Formats: sequence, structure tokens, C-alpha cells
Amino acid sequence: MKKTLTVSMLFCFLALSAPCFAGTHGVDGHVSARSVGASLLSLIIWPGLGQIVNDQHEDKVVTHALLGLTGIFRFWSFYDAIIDRDGGVWHNRI
Repeated sequence: MKKTLTVSMLFCFLALSAPCFAGTHGVDGHVSARSVGASLLSLIIWPGLGQIVNDQHEDKVVTHALLGLTGIFRFWSFYDAIIDRDGGVWHNRI
């Protein structure tokens, strides 16, 4: 049981760093009360909701919602929503 938990935690930490290698070219916004609320929606309820609150493009919202099925993507969606990052969708970007 310990080995399984350790391996899964290691995988989670490695997966958190994966988006930084994805070649994203979004533009960071500013942290505001709205973006904090949006990030909590992405983390707690479902990725993609925070992007809706932050008025992001439809394809970015759909991407976050679909990748939310992986579970670990919630943390990236949380980060993306809290800084209100604009852009960075498809075309070699997330």
C-alpha cells in the first residue's frame, strides 16, 4: 500500500510539471477576486468553469473541461484561472 501511494504521489508531482513543457504561449492577466473565485471553481467543482467565469474562448473552456477527466488537470486549470491567463489554446499550446 505504501509503495502504491508513493508511486501515485510521485506521478502526480511529475504530471504537475508537464504543462510547462507544453510550449504554451498564453498571456498572464492579474490576480483578482474574480480570478480567485474562478480558480476555486476549477479546482473544486470542474475544470473549465473557471475559464467560463474569466470569459475565455470557447475552445479553451472545452479543452479544460475534457482534460478535467484526467483528475490531475484540475491543478493546472486552477493555476490558469487564478492568473487569468488569456490564450494558449491548441496549435502546439494548451
